[in-house]
Amino acid sequence: MYRPESQILRGFFMNKNTIILLGLVTLLVFPAISLAVLWFFSSKNPIDLLELNSFHLDYISYGIFFGVAYAFLSLWLFNRPYFESEMNQHKRLISQLNLTLLDKTFLSFCAGFGEEILFRVGMQHYLGVWITSIFFIAIHGYLNPKKLRLAIYGLFLIPFILILGFSYAKFGLWSIIAAHFSYDLVLFLFIKKENSSLHFEENFRLEENFSACDEEG
Repeated sequence: MYRPESQILRGFFMNKNTIILLGLVTLLVFPAISLAVLWFFSSKNPIDLLELNSFHLDYISYGIFFGVAYAFLSLWLFNRPYFESEMNQHKRLISQLNLTLLDKTFLSFCAGFGEEILFRVGMQHYLGVWITSIFFIAIHGYLNPKKLRLAIYGLFLIPFILILGFSYAKFGLWSIIAAHFSYDLVLFLFIKKENSSLHFEENFRLEENFSACDEEG
């Protein structure tokens, strides 16, 4: 899940190759753990759990629409003045990673696929929708009482995660993967747009300063 403030993007993790590696871990290891546990303890067939024979384009389109819509609601929240300092910090972090469109698409799919299988298919089977959803938000660091703005965002995410949890039984795995993927990708693209705008404004100001210096000279 995309984060407006992420400890993972700090320190030695501030590296594009490491972020891609973490994406691969999410894509491959998370599902492997979940499917292995369900197969061993609950005799669930991994192939059946992946619903590879149940691609419903209409359900997937519902997921994409819902993810995009909620992402734009999140963007509205992020653009409130109250969140300005956190968003500016995160924009700088993302900019330093120098992610391409392909990178952002790949990472969004890794999160959507890997996390939904781990939490929705695996954990939710044993703990139910509510506990799994709250745990999902908390483990991402969104319910930190020491960081009020981040906690507000976490509370804002609860309806989104709960709807995915309850939708799993009705619309299937790939619908909620699509919702998660599209949510993350829209936010990634927004950050790219904001960074481009920010660089343009900085360059414009530099040009103005050079012009002013030339006139004074």
